[in-house]
Amino acid sequence: MSEFFTANWLLISILVVFIVIFYAWYVSIITKRNAMEEAFSGIDVQLKKRTDLIPNVLAIAKKFMTHEKELLEEVTRLRTDVLNAASSNNNEQRFKLEGQLENSLSGLMIAVENYPELKSDGTMLDAQRTYADVEAHISAARRNFNSANRVLRNAIQVFPGNIIAAMVGVKAMAFFEISESERQPVNAAELLN
Repeated sequence: MSEFFTANWLLISILVVFIVIFYAWYVSIITKRNAMEEAFSGIDVQLKKRTDLIPNVLAIAKKFMTHEKELLEEVTRLRTDVLNAASSNNNEQRFKLEGQLENSLSGLMIAVENYPELKSDGTMLDAQRTYADVEAHISAARRNFNSANRVLRNAIQVFPGNIIAAMVGVKAMAFFEISESERQPVNAAELLN
């Protein structure tokens, strides 16, 4: 009888230890997933700030830049496309469009340099500073997201995390990467012609 009691006690102890380890690992994975989702949300916040800033920059620039009408129209079109992709939760398309928008806005900021009256306008200078600030925050948010995503990927790709993640349906997202066209340097001469 005492051997039976000892064997059951040992089995129950092993089961309890297993459940505690499983639960701790589960909590760790969920915590990492939530951190990754929070970091992704941080990108959203910064991209929204940029999208909200664009109409102000365009309104100021339109007063001075009659020759760059195409560039202004492209920025406006891309902003609309980004908002549509965001509302349809098409993150892959949205990030592609965000990259194109970033390139066009960079071109707009370079084109501003050709207009001394615009370059010295206080409102435009504030808009440029705000734009640069927002772009720096977007870069930081993207780095934060990729870091949180890496931590989650490590947790769910290593045993026993891979089993637990599969059981509860936790998945990592793709890393934020720029497109090949965005890797090319901006040619300011093309934008100014």
